[in-house]
Amino acid sequence: MMEKTMLKIGIIGGSGLEDPKILKDAKEIHVTTPFGKPSSPLTIGKIRGVEVVILSRHGRKHEIMPTNVPNQANIRALKEQGCTHILATSACGSLREEIKPGDFVIVDQFIDMTRKRASTFYEKGHVCHIPMAEPFCKELRTSFFDSCRELKLRAHQKGTVVTIEGPRFSTRAESRLWRLMNADVINMSTVPECVLAREAGLCYSVVCMATDYDCFQEGREVDIQQVLSVFKGNAERVIKLLLNTMPKVRDNPNCRCRLDIKSSVIS
Repeated sequence: MMEKTMLKIGIIGGSGLEDPKILKDAKEIHVTTPFGKPSSPLTIGKIRGVEVVILSRHGRKHEIMPTNVPNQANIRALKEQGCTHILATSACGSLREEIKPGDFVIVDQFIDMTRKRASTFYEKGHVCHIPMAEPFCKELRTSFFDSCRELKLRAHQKGTVVTIEGPRFSTRAESRLWRLMNADVINMSTVPECVLAREAGLCYSVVCMATDYDCFQEGREVDIQQVLSVFKGNAERVIKLLLNTMPKVRDNPNCRCRLDIKSSVIS
């Protein structure tokens, strides 16, 4: 028998959706979890009839650096609010000439180059060996890409993101190494966020927004002012993408994203 659930979407990094013209019946709540407080208060409401919970990954004022993002608390907070899916957004650098600044990439794989982050909920008493061959929900990825096509946004249907510790940008040698590893874009946020979502039994997908080219070419360096400029220019398109994608999300309790955790914990 299929497990009955109620669709609720967590949105990570969805700045701008708090606009009262978009978010209905909005309220803000402050929560804490067994892993501490999440990055920001949670904003709860409805968008186009869908229940949503909005969380700012780096804090409302972008005051939390990548390594210090409380990923465990963030994902646990969304889970405790009844979220079944997470739609995330992330700025990224492009490692491929064909991925231009302003492009969207619906990544399907990641390479984890972080070193300091808690990456599991099961730290004592149990061990969780969660499968990660397909780390992002296929159904959500399809919904994101279909929305990109409908909105005529320049988008790439798949790609590999390498997540580095940060907050510094890569050296040129590192940037070239990421390319040799077949990474397509680079960011500082997707891992372990997506891993924890899978451990929590949530469907998760992230749309990466290319803000610049990484420094793999001689004479090219990452300029934070350029990054911020492109990011701000993309803000309205990101909101349109999320708004277009949410009504496409369907609750599927039998999705592997939801089921893998049930057979992954060893006592």
